[in-house]
Amino acid sequence: MSGCMLDSTQLSKYLGRVGHRPAGNTPGSLSALATAHARAIAFENLDAFLGRRVSLDPEAVFEKLVLRGRGGWCFEQNLLFGNALRALGFDVTDLAGRVLWGRGVDAVTPRTHRALLVRIDGREWLADVGFGGQSVCGAIDMADENPQRVGHDLYRLARLGNGERLLWVSIRGEWQPMYRFDLQPQLPIDFEAANFQLCMDPASHFTQALVLSRATPEGRHVLRDLELGFHDRAGRTTRRVLEDPAEVARALREVFGLELDEETARALQQKLAGRGSG
Repeated sequence: MSGCMLDSTQLSKYLGRVGHRPAGNTPGSLSALATAHARAIAFENLDAFLGRRVSLDPEAVFEKLVLRGRGGWCFEQNLLFGNALRALGFDVTDLAGRVLWGRGVDAVTPRTHRALLVRIDGREWLADVGFGGQSVCGAIDMADENPQRVGHDLYRLARLGNGERLLWVSIRGEWQPMYRFDLQPQLPIDFEAANFQLCMDPASHFTQALVLSRATPEGRHVLRDLELGFHDRAGRTTRRVLEDPAEVARALREVFGLELDEETARALQQKLAGRGSG
């Protein structure tokens, strides 16, 4: 792998993993592949939660997410997706965003999110299969500031006075800020510091709690520690507390499609011990 695209063998395995082979380089084929990716490869932070460093080496990411049947977070998900898109002939630029989710729109935050700008026939599209429970199942037209229905959700982009864009998502009828970003191209090394901080800092949200999500045609499955939820397309949410680590392991396998090796499964069971519903 060159570090910027998958080779032909890897591309074939990736397309097999997501269960979709796009026809042509069109906005529709980009959206279809993003949807297939989000449904096949779960967002998850198992390595960070277990105190392991997350590698952004392209070969390691391919092995983990494609060959080993794992998921990953934004730095891994959008690295893999971008490399697949480039191999398919798309014009892709890596972008960095300042996450505002759960904060105010005026919050000052570091660049801790990886997203993708895809250019097709002179038009620009935002692709992002790595924003957890709000990963974009499709592509967002960068030129359209009106609300856009993309996959499960309603998004809109706002232009800010400093050249940045702000991405919003509608949650039960209320607009919530996701992240702000500009179009400055990012190099692979630009994500290393943020990736290291999020997976190794004891204060990081991703080292404190187990977080997973996976899109389906009907909605999204989400997991935080022992609480398993499902958000359907009508805006309804159901939640239940899993009884023990063994039930979590079943959910990871049956709901999120993860294949864990014995060492990871054992470490997760030990980490979750004591986090019961009581």
